[in-house]
Amino acid sequence: TWHLKKIPQIVTERTFSLDSPKFEAKTKLELNSVCGIECQRKLPVPSLSDLKNLLSYETVFENGTRTLTEVNVLGAVPDPAGNTTTRRPSRRKRQIYGTDSRFSIYDKRFMTNFPFNTAVKISTGCSGILVSPRHVLTAAHCLHNGKDYVKGSKRLRVGLMKTKSRGNGRNRKETSDGMPSFQWTRVKSTHIPKGWFKGVSGDIALDYDYAVLELKRPHKRKYMELGISPTIKMMPGSMIHFSGFDNDRSGQLVYRFCSISDESNDLFYQYCDAEPGSTGSGIYLRLKEPNKKKWKRKIIAVYSGHQWVDINGEQQDYNVAVRITPLKYAQICFWIHGNDENCTQG
Repeated sequence: TWHLKKIPQIVTERTFSLDSPKFEAKTKLELNSVCGIECQRKLPVPSLSDLKNLLSYETVFENGTRTLTEVNVLGAVPDPAGNTTTRRPSRRKRQIYGTDSRFSIYDKRFMTNFPFNTAVKISTGCSGILVSPRHVLTAAHCLHNGKDYVKGSKRLRVGLMKTKSRGNGRNRKETSDGMPSFQWTRVKSTHIPKGWFKGVSGDIALDYDYAVLELKRPHKRKYMELGISPTIKMMPGSMIHFSGFDNDRSGQLVYRFCSISDESNDLFYQYCDAEPGSTGSGIYLRLKEPNKKKWKRKIIAVYSGHQWVDINGEQQDYNVAVRITPLKYAQICFWIHGNDENCTQG
C-alpha cells in the first residue's frame, strides 16, 4: 500500500533577480563523476543549512529572465533508505542489458489513455511526465548542464501525444501506423533545484537531477500524481515502470518495466532497458490506497539515464533514477501549487 508520510515544509524566504542565462550549453546525457553507491553510504546526512542551500531554486521565464528563490525547510527528518548490499559483476557500457525488453506502444487506445498518455516529449530531446493540469516533471540535465542552460531551452516546448490523422473535418481518418504525433505547447517557466548546479555541491549532484516545467496553457488531459518513493523491500516484486521516447525508436512511445538492483537515499540503480531520449521519464508504481481496495499509480522517481558509478573502487554502469523523497515531494508539490497546503501528506 501507499504509506502516508508527514511531509516537511518548504517555505520561501526571499526571491531576487539574476542575470539572464546565456543558453549556450550542450546537452550532456551521460555523467562520469557520480558519487556511487559506496560513496553515498559514507556521505554525512545534510545539515539544515545544506538542505536550505540545495533546495533553493532557480526559475527561468519564457522571456529569458531568471530569479533565485531561497527557501527554509521546516520539519525535515533524515530518512535513511536502508540500503541493500547487492553486488553485481562489472558490465561493459550499455543501456540495453541482454535481451531488449522494451515494448513499443502502437495501439492508439493505449497511447491516448492513462497511464501512457501522461508521457510527453521535451523539445531538447528528452521525455517528461504530466503531473498537474499544467506542469511537467523531467530531468534537470535536459535543460541545464550544471553551469548554463542548454541550447534550445530558451524556447522550450512540450509535445503532448495525439494520434496522426489524415484529411480534415468529416473526411478525417486515423492512420493505421499507430505512430504518435505531437501537439506542441510553449513553456511559461522552469524550476531547477540549486543542488543541481556545479559549485553548490562541488560537482553535479545526480540526487537533484529533476525539474518542473509550467506550461503556458492547461493541457486538459489526465495526469499522474506524485508519490513518496518506497524502499525496494516495500515494492511489489521490486518492479518499476516508465514510458518515454527513446531515440532509437523514432516517433514511438516505448514502455518498459524492470526490477531495481540497488538503492541509496536518493537514487535507484537498475538495469531497465532504455536509450537516450527516454531521460526525464516519470517512473511509477501501482500500489493500493490505504484502507481501500483501489489500486493507484503514482510517480516515485525521475529517470536520469545511463551513468557510471563508483563501486568498491571500480566504475560500473547502471541506468539511474532520482527518487522522490519526502523533501523532494515537498519541493515539487510546492512548485506545482504555489503553496504547501496541498502538500502536507505524501
